[in-house]
Amino acid sequence: MRILGIDPGLNLCGYAVIQAEGGRERLLEAGVIRTEARRSLAERLVQIAADFSSLLERFEPDFVAVEELYAHYQHPRTAILMGHARGVILQLAAAAGAAVKSYSATRIKKSLTGSGRAGKAQMQRAVRSLLGLAQIPEPPDVADAVAAALCCASENHQAEIKCTGSKKR
Repeated sequence: MRILGIDPGLNLCGYAVIQAEGGRERLLEAGVIRTEARRSLAERLVQIAADFSSLLERFEPDFVAVEELYAHYQHPRTAILMGHARGVILQLAAAAGAAVKSYSATRIKKSLTGSGRAGKAQMQRAVRSLLGLAQIPEPPDVADAVAAALCCASENHQAEIKCTGSKKR
């Protein structure tokens, strides 16, 4: 199964594509979608849509795993702006026929590290270790996208085990 993980953002949107088979995951590609802050909101959303559509076409994921938004109550405008980008991503993923899964940051962190309060550096190290990468994924948005995809893979693998009643490795 192919999973496209997304860490949504308006300025920087992390993405990662993994191939998951029988409890083993392999990173196919990871990077960021960048928009220019000087552009209008509408122009930035068009850029995100174009770049994300390209990823959907190239990789044809079975699942799109998207991190849910978190914003401190003192910065509601940030959450609203990021919500626009997340909405574009969710709509395009669903229109492409991918199963869309949303995960809270604490759920993703707990899935990879055992702690829902893991920091950025700990998450980057966990992603590196789990995938056997030579380097820590940079920027942290990329590691967050990989982590979302790995969380989805783990969830699907656990569901597979429950359905078959045995572990397939």
